[in-house]
Amino acid sequence: MSQNQSAKTAPAEARVTPMMAQFIEIKTANPDSLLFYRMGDFYEMFFEDAEIAARALGITLTKRGKHQGEDIPMCGVPVHAADDYLQKLISLGHRVSVCEQTENPAEAKKRGAKSVVRRDVVRLVTPGTLTEERLLDSGSNNYLAAMTRLRGGSLNNDSVYGLAWIDMSTGTFQVSETDDLRLAADLAQIAPRELILPDSLLQENDIRQTAEQSGGSLSPVPRAFFDSATAADRLAHYFGVKTLDGFGTFSRAELSAAAGILAYVEKTQLGERPPLDPPTREAGAGRMLIDPATRANLELTRTLGGEKQGSLLATLDRTVTGGGSRLLASRLAGPLVNPDEISRRHDAVEFFLENEMMREGLRQTLKGAPDMARALSRIALQRGGPRDILSIAQGLSAAREALEQTGSIQGSIPAEVTTARASLEAAPHELGAELVQALKEDPPLLKRDGNFVAAGYNSDLDELRALRDESRKVIARLQAEIAEELGVRSLKIKHNNVLGWFIEAPTAQSDKMVADPGRFIHRQSMAGAMRFTTTELAALESKIASAGERSLSIEMEIFERLAAEIVAAGEAIKAAAQGLSIFDVSSALAKLAQEETHVRPTVDESRAFDIKAGRHPVVERALRVSGGDSFVANDANLGPDKSDDPTGNIWLITGPNMAGKSTFLRQNALIAVMAQMGAFVPAASAHIGVVDRLFSRVGAADDLARGRSTFMVEMVETAAILNQAGDRSLVILDEIGRGTATFDGLSIAWATIEHLHEINKSRALFATHYHELTALSQKLDRLSNATVKVKEWKGDVVFLHEIVPGAADRSYGIQVAKLAGLPTSVVERSKAVLSQLEEQDRQSPAKSMIDELPLFAAFAQTNAAGADGAINPIDTVAEELDVINPDDMTPREALEALYRLKASRNAGKAG
Repeated sequence: MSQNQSAKTAPAEARVTPMMAQFIEIKTANPDSLLFYRMGDFYEMFFEDAEIAARALGITLTKRGKHQGEDIPMCGVPVHAADDYLQKLISLGHRVSVCEQTENPAEAKKRGAKSVVRRDVVRLVTPGTLTEERLLDSGSNNYLAAMTRLRGGSLNNDSVYGLAWIDMSTGTFQVSETDDLRLAADLAQIAPRELILPDSLLQENDIRQTAEQSGGSLSPVPRAFFDSATAADRLAHYFGVKTLDGFGTFSRAELSAAAGILAYVEKTQLGERPPLDPPTREAGAGRMLIDPATRANLELTRTLGGEKQGSLLATLDRTVTGGGSRLLASRLAGPLVNPDEISRRHDAVEFFLENEMMREGLRQTLKGAPDMARALSRIALQRGGPRDILSIAQGLSAAREALEQTGSIQGSIPAEVTTARASLEAAPHELGAELVQALKEDPPLLKRDGNFVAAGYNSDLDELRALRDESRKVIARLQAEIAEELGVRSLKIKHNNVLGWFIEAPTAQSDKMVADPGRFIHRQSMAGAMRFTTTELAALESKIASAGERSLSIEMEIFERLAAEIVAAGEAIKAAAQGLSIFDVSSALAKLAQEETHVRPTVDESRAFDIKAGRHPVVERALRVSGGDSFVANDANLGPDKSDDPTGNIWLITGPNMAGKSTFLRQNALIAVMAQMGAFVPAASAHIGVVDRLFSRVGAADDLARGRSTFMVEMVETAAILNQAGDRSLVILDEIGRGTATFDGLSIAWATIEHLHEINKSRALFATHYHELTALSQKLDRLSNATVKVKEWKGDVVFLHEIVPGAADRSYGIQVAKLAGLPTSVVERSKAVLSQLEEQDRQSPAKSMIDELPLFAAFAQTNAAGADGAINPIDTVAEELDVINPDDMTPREALEALYRLKASRNAGKAG
């Protein structure tokens, strides 16, 4: 039995209406998303979709008829407000299929009175495919990223990962290749809003955790999306070329990721092709590697609470355009490691710093420059409106004005400024002038509303608008002309729904019209009056009746023509938008440097790290805003003693809590980031040898979702540092080992310092409360002690926030506890306990052990030999006995040593 036959024989309450049958069919084809089903001026949702959406959006859940004997849940949102609801659903992780009417109701009726209007899904809305202005953050890229894994690759690794990422709102398209060690850091730099990857890869726990750490919504897709065998052909087809040679050379993994992301775009956009740039390869080695934990600890773009306010980005941002803000964020996310490229950025900042009047004029111009790149993308995807065309017009006007302003300076112009100017010179300025002439100053949001073309641009349109908007005046003028010609003052031109427009005159004065039937056509005789029409009046009536429709049609034609011209000039427009963004970032960083007294750093290939009077940019600004004390600047010199020495120095910093150790650690890391992103830095001077990898272990938080305690998180992050840091790295470590027992923590911190010194050879700042470790400076020649200066005053501690050479002899923890408001009884009891502990442990055994234990390198060799069976366990016990000094040990330490020796002896017997 057919579906129609079954519907006829089924009970009335169980029958599926044609409209509901259509909904079910379309929903079945799109099961993984909420279906926005267009019905007139609303998007309706039914069944489970309605229940989910009603909860998420806080809107009323109603019902519409019955299906299989049960009520059909329903909710809806107005079409004109759909963007607001979409934004909320997307932010909650939902995907939405937008189902539009593909024909008008009149066409449907031609197929039958009860025919359902044809509908189809025209777009799948996901977090990474947004282009609407109201759904996007103007200051952040909205990246859709793809990740795939291949066996073997150019990185000499068993597994190689291909990454591709696009911003559909601007057309950016980049690819790179990475490995297991870099994968998390590379994803953190991209910070995708949505990450697609093969569903099989997502089943692996390690990969899933790394993907989740990126912060984006995860979208698994079939492995076939990433078919590397057909990847090159797919890319060539998308960009309409026969070969990719003109775009550069790409690895197999990069091509696979790029093909996967294009397949996803084609799936979600349903035939519409975003105007993507050809893919460009970003070499991972060209950027400072910053892992996710370090980015979070340093609060580069977001605070630990997830807020932008209070981050380094918010503190630095003086940009005035959306494109400039995105470029600044991108540069901060991926600082450069090439000194020449860094210097070019510094040259541009210095140029705008020295030319203040020009800079401020330029910034005023940039404030009026809309987001051309995103407007262009919407127009190309046929989602644009009159305001997007106006944005292109105003942006091109700003480009022309910026070109004139930056060209008025005498003398040499930096390379980066010259490049930006070249892109502005190549902009389609004639098109911009036409767009300004064509558009009203304040057009409507939607093209279907009409009335966006400026008066005087199209004579036919002007005439139709006059008929539409001034029809009464046109009729009155015609009435006056005929009345004067015929000498009938009481002649009127009237309108009704039966005759339309007609001429009415008294019967006694209608003889001239009756005598001229070729011109005046009799329509109706009334008691005492006659009614006529004329060819002119009939034509005018037809024009008036269709004027609104025809004027909208002409405006649509104008819109489509202008949109086509904009898309044709898309490459030049995008280049001009990038040029304006470069001007914005460089001039903004110059203004920042002037306002905050930042200086140009020296960045070169050395291993130097010499900061004079460095300051923490975020803390300094917060102190100023709050009206607090001025920031205390401090020096830091971690470079080698000799220029040809590839090894860095380590500062071991001791001092009380709240004295500023963590701030000092962070400020030096931030200064390195700022210098290599191309900004001036908060210091009196700065000489930095390129930092290729930045590691930070500052602060602590548990990760209960992954079964990790605070201490476990600390150890995982420390392990990553010790396994990856090299002699060009900068390492910031704070309170390693504090999350466990005293001796365990001290041992871990001790070994970590030795590993950094002997194996990693990194430039490092290491803050600790284990004062015993300061004795290591006597044996490790590149380890220096530094402490935070404090002053005791009438039993209280005063923090001076000054970093000076030397070591702290105490932590002042009880004084800090007193400042925090602990009860007096607790403070006094703490002092008594501390006094007894210090009496029993006048000399720490750790200090004597430092003198007696072999250095890390020698110990490591011994340990390796033992693993091969070359060391006799009895000898190991004897060596340990040689370094034990019973007179320096507490009873508990002596007992622990005895158990340790017993365990070593038993291990030897077992072997």
